[in-house]
Amino acid sequence: MPAEREVLRRGLEAFATLGYDRASARELARRLGVGPTFINDRYGSKAAYWRAVVDAALGAQLGNMAPPAPGSDDADVVRQFVTEFYRVSIDEPYLTMLMADESARETERFDYLYERYIGPTLALVLPSIERLMASGGMTRVPPDIVFVPIIAPVSGLVREPLARRLGRPERMQHADRLARAEALAKLVVDGLLTTKHQ
Repeated sequence: MPAEREVLRRGLEAFATLGYDRASARELARRLGVGPTFINDRYGSKAAYWRAVVDAALGAQLGNMAPPAPGSDDADVVRQFVTEFYRVSIDEPYLTMLMADESARETERFDYLYERYIGPTLALVLPSIERLMASGGMTRVPPDIVFVPIIAPVSGLVREPLARRLGRPERMQHADRLARAEALAKLVVDGLLTTKHQ
């Protein structure tokens, strides 16, 4: 029987690649190499297993993030936030795929993701964005408009078929992937900030 960490890792891959509805208990058990009742016996339900998978994947990420230090330059805060978001996407592509899939529809699962993880994460950078808008360092637009150009490009980092057709080499080292994430972060943030804050 696989260790708990492996059970959660394989679950993340399954939910990310299949989507929640197509990841049946039988298919999950097959991918885990366990009996067909394993998910219900261990977690109580597929929904509870999904929450355990998400908590394992996102809990550590949120735990590593801290509010900016008082007096931090707001442009630097936004730049660091976006860069770290893209780095995590490179390191955890299945997590990024799962979140993109779940955010496409209103479900209890998306409520869970947003209330526990997405909302608290965005709250770390939102005060800096609001101050930049107030000072003219960023064009004043509704928050959802600001986050669209930050969140949307992440699919280009993790969707390999699209990226390869756009010219990405087939075999890339991890360092090269991180360099692309940092280049994307610079491009996005420079586009958000006004000239005087770049």
